Amino acid sequence: MIGFVRSNMAPLMFAALILVMLFGYPAAFSVAAVGLLFAFIGIQLGLIEPSFLGNLVYQVFSIVSEEQGALLLAIPFFTFMGAILERSGLAEDLLDSIGQMFGPVRGGLSYAVIFVGAILGAITGTVAASVIAMAVIALPLMLRYGYSVRHTTGVIAASGTITQLIPPSLVLIVLASQLGQPVGAMYAGAIGPSLIQIALFCAWVLIVSLIWPKQVPALPPEARTLHGWALWAKCLRGVVPSLALMFLVLGTIFFGLATPTEAGAMGATGALLLAAVNRRLTWSLVYQAMASTMRLTAMVVFILIGARVFSLVFQGVGGKVWIEDWLTSLPGGVIGFLIFVNIFIFVLAFFLDFFEIAFIVIPLLAPVAAKLGIDLVWFGLMICANIQTSFMHPPFGFALFYLRGVAPAAIRTADIYWGAVPWVMLQVILVAILIFWPQSVTYWIDRGPKIDPSKINIELPMPDLPPLPPVELDR
Repeated sequence: MIGFVRSNMAPLMFAALILVMLFGYPAAFSVAAVGLLFAFIGIQLGLIEPSFLGNLVYQVFSIVSEEQGALLLAIPFFTFMGAILERSGLAEDLLDSIGQMFGPVRGGLSYAVIFVGAILGAITGTVAASVIAMAVIALPLMLRYGYSVRHTTGVIAASGTITQLIPPSLVLIVLASQLGQPVGAMYAGAIGPSLIQIALFCAWVLIVSLIWPKQVPALPPEARTLHGWALWAKCLRGVVPSLALMFLVLGTIFFGLATPTEAGAMGATGALLLAAVNRRLTWSLVYQAMASTMRLTAMVVFILIGARVFSLVFQGVGGKVWIEDWLTSLPGGVIGFLIFVNIFIFVLAFFLDFFEIAFIVIPLLAPVAAKLGIDLVWFGLMICANIQTSFMHPPFGFALFYLRGVAPAAIRTADIYWGAVPWVMLQVILVAILIFWPQSVTYWIDRGPKIDPSKINIELPMPDLPPLPPVELDR
């Protein structure tokens, strides 16, 4: 028995992690506990030395080191920005104006929800802010005008998950830190998948409007109160501040004017100004935003510490070699690896949220992807598109939880879950598109100027110095 445990420590450790996580204990403490337990077993079996655990100090310190800490510091800024914008009144103006613009079309409110969700995603970066804001505003409106309950709840939840893929997504920041890739490249690569996802969602609304038109009726004429210039003026009042904030956050990153942390700080300041202009800025609002930011940031840091403990011990017992040997020997080569990884993450997303998957699973997969010659930015965005499903499918879909929390009691939870099914399928289709069409990601990254490192010639001017006197060596 001891010989079996000794020769299979890595797979046993991985299986123990999955088992403990399924029990529902807090992820940060569960992961750290599994790591420390197997560290003790490994020391007793002579697989690792007690001094090896001294590396934990460096692992924990690296979380707040200059490079890693500066990148993760963007998370509280973007979270705070999203919490402020959730109550700033921007979503109401956008949905009202865009909804009336699409009003004469069947499914017009659904199109408006998708587009407003994309805009909010580009300026908030958090799913909770988008889903709650859209549910409070759009849910009663869509039900009032005869939209089916399942379609309404599905499109609202799905529009919130667009936030995960559209910069300045928190998921992209976390994945960039775990994959060792620049956030700017992740943001640039996300442009194509974001546009494809919005197109897929709109295509589904079109299909529903053609096959089941009664589920997505057009707005009645009496509901379309704005016309002509008045309608365009209201659209501009909602869109212009959004575009300004988007440039403040994303434009400064894309043009190299600011780091993600600096852009997040400017975005948080812009959100406060926008709330003040809309007369929504209060001390209560600021306090609630700071409290939610503190909770999310603390959760991220503790999960990351637990993941570092597990990762160190896992590598100490040979887990890295075991994972590489196992995944690189899958049939089908690179495609087989990608299909397996996506199925594996899709299943894990039923039980884990994206922070847990990003901090625990991605560090195990990234070295294998690099060894197979896979572009890590493309790999990260494909994983990001897959992790979106963790917000949408039961039993732990957080977008569904947020929607359930603000939806009327008359709406059944079963309808919310069934309404999410077609949108999850659309997200799976997006993952398949990214696998077989990598140019949808790499095209946007490769738009910059090409530099051949082999042709770089650095010349340093040398000062004129007097010749050195001859030195005679004693024989």
